[in-house]
Amino acid sequence: MYRRTFLMSAAALAADRVRLGVIGAGGRGTFVMSEFQKDAAVDVTAICDVYEPNLERALSKARGAQAYRDYRKLLDTKSTDAVLIATPEHWHHRMVLDALAAGKDVYVEKPLCQTPEQGVELVAAEAKSKQIVQVGMQRRSYDLYLQAREVIAAGTLGTVRMVRGWWLNNHVDAAPAGKLEGKLDWEQWQGPAEKHEFDPGRFRNWRFYSEYAGGIVADQGAHVYDGIHMLMNASYPLAVTAAGGRPHRAGVNTAESVVVTAEYPEDFLGVFSINYAAMRYQSRNDQLNQLDGNKARMDVGREICRVYAAGKEDELLLERKSARGFGFATELHVRNFLECVRTRRKPTAPMWLGFQAALVVQMANLSIKHGRRIRWNDAAKKVEMS
Repeated sequence: MYRRTFLMSAAALAADRVRLGVIGAGGRGTFVMSEFQKDAAVDVTAICDVYEPNLERALSKARGAQAYRDYRKLLDTKSTDAVLIATPEHWHHRMVLDALAAGKDVYVEKPLCQTPEQGVELVAAEAKSKQIVQVGMQRRSYDLYLQAREVIAAGTLGTVRMVRGWWLNNHVDAAPAGKLEGKLDWEQWQGPAEKHEFDPGRFRNWRFYSEYAGGIVADQGAHVYDGIHMLMNASYPLAVTAAGGRPHRAGVNTAESVVVTAEYPEDFLGVFSINYAAMRYQSRNDQLNQLDGNKARMDVGREICRVYAAGKEDELLLERKSARGFGFATELHVRNFLECVRTRRKPTAPMWLGFQAALVVQMANLSIKHGRRIRWNDAAKKVEMS
């Protein structure tokens, strides 16, 4: 009987094991990999990066993992069940499609994609597959945001017609990127993007170049708008209008100061301001959303959720806190993904929600580019100029 119980337990443990491949082993990719490694039943079996120092550092933290320099070869291997994609944004669309075609479950960092057309294609590809996809928008799994959503659902705020969010930091005065240490396959790194001569600034600060990303408004705005969508139970936006300043950091071609107004069919506005030419804040204080209800206002940031009653805004009505702070959010999000890989249930941030958040900031960039209000035609799944 004991032998049978032992064999059954061993079989159950083997069935729960997840073999993970990592594509993109920079700072964020290595950090998220470490969150996966907190699960004793996860084996990091493969790591791919085109920058040798990143690859070597990640391999030192995942003993026994196979090294790859071409992600397609990693996807071909039978020794991975799921992949973590933490590359620059311009690679997400192609890599996710290829991973789904290879039968891999996918955890992909946000923003999900660069264009509305890419997002539509990705949502359709997920619907046709049997794979689990989790987009790295960790507020969806964060205990603080789940508590905040419960407060709103209880009617504490009354009717909310506007949500105001901001994110403040400074990168204008950052030191220029220095010489790279180690080998980089620049041509493969550029991939589907417009080709440029090698520039360490483009490699180090890719988020601020339109060839590789949507600028800081997209990078941080995807997080903020996803949080707004979650709290407000919102659907796709009706329209987006945005205004941006000129870039003040040498070399980059996206604005660091942007204001976005998104209109929703649920009859509210989501207004987001980002300013990366502001003073530097402690990370726990650099971002806040304020939900303006007619009965109360909610302030929810990285670490706090506070509610103030109408006419008594100097008095705290209620407060909610995370069990372990914002750093806990990614751990919870990874944990949810792994649970869904094992049970085949839907994760908290599937593809369509990743696209919903990316779409708002893509429409914001289109609004800045064309100087127009940009509408979303949900029936046709395309953007239109007002």
